[in-house]
Amino acid sequence: MISFRKQNKTNTLKITKWPMWVLGFAVMIDSIDQYIVRGTSNQISSAFKVHDFQIGILFSAFIVVNGLATMPASYIGDRWNRSRLMAITIAIWSVISSLGGLVPLGAFWLLVALRGALGFGQAVSDPSGSSLLADYYGIKERGRAFAIQQCLLYVGLGVGLGIGSYFGTHFGSLGWRFAFFVSIAPGLLIALFCWRLPEPKRGTADRAHIVESLEMEVNNEKTPLFPNGVGGFFSDMYKGLKGDIKTILKIPTLRYALVGVSAILFVVTAVSTWMPTLYERQYGMSQQSANLTFATIAILAGIPGTVIGGFMADRWLNRFLGARVVIPGICLLFSGSLFMISFLPLPFYAVFLLQICAFFSAASSVPALRSGLSDSVPANLRGTGFGAFNVASIVFGSAAAPIVTSAVATQFGGNFRVAFSLLMPVAFVGTFFLLRARNHIEQDTAKIFEAITDALQSN
Repeated sequence: MISFRKQNKTNTLKITKWPMWVLGFAVMIDSIDQYIVRGTSNQISSAFKVHDFQIGILFSAFIVVNGLATMPASYIGDRWNRSRLMAITIAIWSVISSLGGLVPLGAFWLLVALRGALGFGQAVSDPSGSSLLADYYGIKERGRAFAIQQCLLYVGLGVGLGIGSYFGTHFGSLGWRFAFFVSIAPGLLIALFCWRLPEPKRGTADRAHIVESLEMEVNNEKTPLFPNGVGGFFSDMYKGLKGDIKTILKIPTLRYALVGVSAILFVVTAVSTWMPTLYERQYGMSQQSANLTFATIAILAGIPGTVIGGFMADRWLNRFLGARVVIPGICLLFSGSLFMISFLPLPFYAVFLLQICAFFSAASSVPALRSGLSDSVPANLRGTGFGAFNVASIVFGSAAAPIVTSAVATQFGGNFRVAFSLLMPVAFVGTFFLLRARNHIEQDTAKIFEAITDALQSN
């Protein structure tokens, strides 16, 4: 757990691994909510008498709303108590998710609206959680911290698919409804964990890294959310976001990363959304077997890949120029190549092995990439930085992926193998831009630490 003690009238905390696990649980419960729908998609399609394109819209609704809400949510996260903001949001989205099980037949678009509303949840939790991780853990530990967080994302993916498939196939026409209620209790528990997390002062881990301190400063200030009223808040938010985004886009590392990650996440979202359907249609699997197979690949490859990726992000930090963008670029280039081969008409055992290696390589890229973005963005703007990262990846990447993929597959008689083969080259464009960022990340990180050092010396 986290221990506290008074020191020179300033609250400090001795950091442990607990915050990275709590923030990982927040990502996990969000992933469970998303993939429960994926696991019950066949039953939802039958119940509401809709087809692939409408199901693609159901998957995309969450992503679109997430993109619209991310920048305002990031603005709030950069100016308010992040742990409390996450706690409130997770509690609300847990309730909203369960309401999906009450949608009457014939009201498919109401279900789309409810799933879309969950996008507000991740719009808050992802930027705020990533910003908190960067303030709890210094530059030498961030790879491991983000690795834990992202490992639990894969756990959530597997659990969500498992819950959806189990209830969808074992409880008849009501199974998909029951599945929606499963995550409410753990969601509220995780919200309580977030509420109890202390709020570190922004940039405290960066300062602690410079002076080699093991303690973090705690922010006990109670900042009101609407100090100038609701109208004043929205006016301030417009001006503040405009200035923040202008500052963020002046950071070369982030500009290249935004383009690269957008392209890559387009492909990642397409694959993660429709891969079980490919297994069903091209390999003759049952719904439950297809979901279980995909979940097995994601967990067996995703968790060890993320752990090793976190190790590389920390251990190889200073071994070569721009390590935290070069590592993701190389890993994703290797991953995309393996996926392309797996879409050839091969025996399924070969496809299974190729995709395990591809998922492993893709997962290895994530801790270094998120750590690199944390390193190159000033602490007071990290929420906005991750928000911009999220918006770009959604608007230019993942929002369209489920719909575009289903539309392409439809043109080829519902063949998702052909659709994936045609869309996968987009990922290679993304890796090119990530590798271009290597010449800038060291300079951007150095500027931040130079500013921190100057501030410490002047105090």
